[in-house]
Amino acid sequence: MPTSARRNDTPPPRTANSESDVLRGFLDYLRASIAAKVDGAAEPQVRAAAVPSGTSLLGLLSHLIAVESATFLGERVADWQATFQPDPADSVADVVARYRATVERANKVLDACTDLGAPLPRPGRSGRPSPSVRWALTHMIEETGRHAGHADIIRELVDGATGR
Repeated sequence: MPTSARRNDTPPPRTANSESDVLRGFLDYLRASIAAKVDGAAEPQVRAAAVPSGTSLLGLLSHLIAVESATFLGERVADWQATFQPDPADSVADVVARYRATVERANKVLDACTDLGAPLPRPGRSGRPSPSVRWALTHMIEETGRHAGHADIIRELVDGATGR
């Protein structure tokens, strides 16, 4: 019987049974996965469009900074397509650090949310109804998971690195 190859991926989280803990556990897992996928990628390949749409590794993380900021921190985004273009002056380490800092700020907002059905508090978004905390968490799991999958493929195309 052949031995199977050892899996190097980080397994999904084993969280507590509360809905909030499960949602936040999976979101944090995906956040860590995409940050790790971009962290350490070489210049200029990290900025290079790997597919005809122009998507790059660094662009994906730049976009997720904007999505986290808009969803959890109430920041407005005028041009979503532009969020996929990292600032040329930013290093990979700068963008990864900014992503992690944005996640930390978003988690502080979420720490204060005890009712998943309540509207998400979003300063600066008066006059517009906020989604529920549950919806916002589910949306960020979907958004981050989708782009983490893109990052997996692009990173493998760029330098052959695989795994979570």
